[in-house]
Amino acid sequence: MKSKILTLLVISFLSVIAVSAQNTNKKAGPVGSWNFEAPYAPQGYQSGTIAVSLADKKYSATMTFNGNTSPLTAEKVSVVNDSLFFSVYVEAQDVSIKLKLEDAAKMTGKAVYTEGEVPLTLTKSTGVVEVKSQK
Repeated sequence: MKSKILTLLVISFLSVIAVSAQNTNKKAGPVGSWNFEAPYAPQGYQSGTIAVSLADKKYSATMTFNGNTSPLTAEKVSVVNDSLFFSVYVEAQDVSIKLKLEDAAKMTGKAVYTEGEVPLTLTKSTGVVEVKSQK
């Protein structure tokens, strides 16, 4: 009888471990390629891509507008909790980008410049290999 109870306890314990291991979610991060939409931005700046990478524990980003093949290199890139911050120079103007990770495939935020604020919505591109830290 004791061996049946012990077996039942071991099976129950292993089942709990297996279920909890399946429920652990990998924390989503901003690394990857993102398509953005900014419908209230000036003409030519309403959509494009933002590529975020992480190398040697340091984030970097580039921003490309649709119709323009030259990526803009982001400056002051930082990630705090579930938010991404950086700035880019667009037509000799400093534009501050502030984004919040909603889930693994969506970010929302705003671009702030001298004319005001523009809401941004980003969706993660599929099929892009993420850059990982090298050691």
